[in-house]
Amino acid sequence: MTNTYLSFIVCDELFAVNVAKVLEVLQKQHITHVPNAPEYIKGIINFRGEVVPVFESRTKFNLPVRPTDDSYVVIVFDLSRGADVFRIGTVVDRVKDVISIDDAEIKPVPPMSKDFNTDFLQGIYKKQADFIMLLNVEKVFTGDEMVVIQEYKHSP
Repeated sequence: MTNTYLSFIVCDELFAVNVAKVLEVLQKQHITHVPNAPEYIKGIINFRGEVVPVFESRTKFNLPVRPTDDSYVVIVFDLSRGADVFRIGTVVDRVKDVISIDDAEIKPVPPMSKDFNTDFLQGIYKKQADFIMLLNVEKVFTGDEMVVIQEYKHSP
């Protein structure tokens, strides 16, 4: 089966997510910082009249901090946790393109270490000389982190 993915770059690394989870890609947005938010929560934005929490992908993936004057885009996702469906945004450096990937071409994530959680990676796709890490956005956050994110959605 072939699926369509949105590929994007974070700190020179290629990632992709299934387009079925992507609502919209927004140019650089004003992000309102929320006091005492976890480090990976950049703040909140107004998305179509809805308060949407935004996380910083570089922080969440333990990559170098984004310089404040760098350009970026915000990808807004629809996520589900059980019966709950909610929106979340993520800051990425830039969107690369939309690609079709046959499931048979997706390689499993190699074992790294028992201390390294790779559950949020659906697999690895090799496109020419590049490796693209396919994210399962439903598993990027732990259950506790999802609770925190939902709390920030209701922040003033």
